Amino acid sequence: MTPARMGRMALAATAALLATLPAVAQKVSDDKLRIGVLTDLSGLYSDTAGKGSAEAAKMAIEDFGGKVLGKPIELVTGDHQNKADIGGSLARTWYDRDGVDAIFDVNNSAVAVAVANLARERSKMLVMTGTASVAMTNEHCGPTSVHYVYDTYALANGAAHGMAGRGIKSWYVVATDYAFGKALAANITEFAGAIGGKVIGTTYHPLNASDFSSFMLQAQSSKADAIALANATSDTVNAIKTARQFGIHKNQAVVPLLMFINDVHALGLQEAQDMTFASGFYWDRTPETRAWSRRYFERMKKMPSMIQAGTYSAVTSYLKAVAAAGTDEGGAVAAKMKALPIKDFFAQNGRVRADGRMVHDMYLVQVKKPAESNHPWDYYKVLATIPGDKAFQPLAKSKCPLITKP
Repeated sequence: MTPARMGRMALAATAALLATLPAVAQKVSDDKLRIGVLTDLSGLYSDTAGKGSAEAAKMAIEDFGGKVLGKPIELVTGDHQNKADIGGSLARTWYDRDGVDAIFDVNNSAVAVAVANLARERSKMLVMTGTASVAMTNEHCGPTSVHYVYDTYALANGAAHGMAGRGIKSWYVVATDYAFGKALAANITEFAGAIGGKVIGTTYHPLNASDFSSFMLQAQSSKADAIALANATSDTVNAIKTARQFGIHKNQAVVPLLMFINDVHALGLQEAQDMTFASGFYWDRTPETRAWSRRYFERMKKMPSMIQAGTYSAVTSYLKAVAAAGTDEGGAVAAKMKALPIKDFFAQNGRVRADGRMVHDMYLVQVKKPAESNHPWDYYKVLATIPGDKAFQPLAKSKCPLITKP
């Protein structure tokens, strides 16, 4: 072999070796892991998610040490303004231009659908801690999407069974007129039937309605035993206030299907007392929930919603999955999230199923009477723990195309 040929072979071998080095070195793309919190920073859902979700994500990053696989973790925050086009556009910019590896929160179901499509196309992670619609683990499921805290199935399931045994046979639904409200209305119709009742009417109101008089008077005139509120935050608060104003609650049970501790705080115990609903988290349930929530309170001067507590847990679970996968590539990280158990202050027996549903215990809670509350934010009595496999939609009912059925 001539020296020239040997030289060419050596150069070729060196080139081949160099060609493999970027693939080995680039465990974290762009030498930085970027996490995005896409939330409502300015609208009716900002108190239950918003800046609180971003702060919870920041806490998770700090507690993880600020690095993963030796690379820094960067947090970005954006306002979807409860508009699918704005949320989708921002997510596209984050994924395509800014190198964001995973998006969290997305506390609007219509926005979540838009972002889920992008996450699926780009094999990027989407972890929905604020999204409600069960469609996100049905027809809109994706291989790199995780639905973490709660969904309309679990909320309606818990509320309906919480009212079982109270002689309620007929229901009337007051729902917000977009994907979340329609999904929740459909779910409460299913569970009302399961406990021997039926929905006799439904009325839809615009998001962030200014006046609930006509909607609640329609519900009152239906003579239904229970009025289910398939809405959230200020819409729920205003609907309950209107029911009190007209004395509706004296003859008909008013049942909020999605209620946050922030809503109870806004209403006050006098207005919210005795209301029963399902929740994914309560700050004063265990020593662990209290310890984390007090840390959060020091930063935000209020106790966390289940979205905000769930965002901390979800970001931590994601970072553990990145570390275990040895990469930030969406498909590999999603596989690790589905393989690793989740055990923290938020979920003791959590696991992510093949459809992306994070299954964990839910809690049936009742708002305390004013005389029962011993200190600020002492708002709930936990009536029962609903095991995760009973709370969430079973895989046998799933419409997720990722699920192989016999």
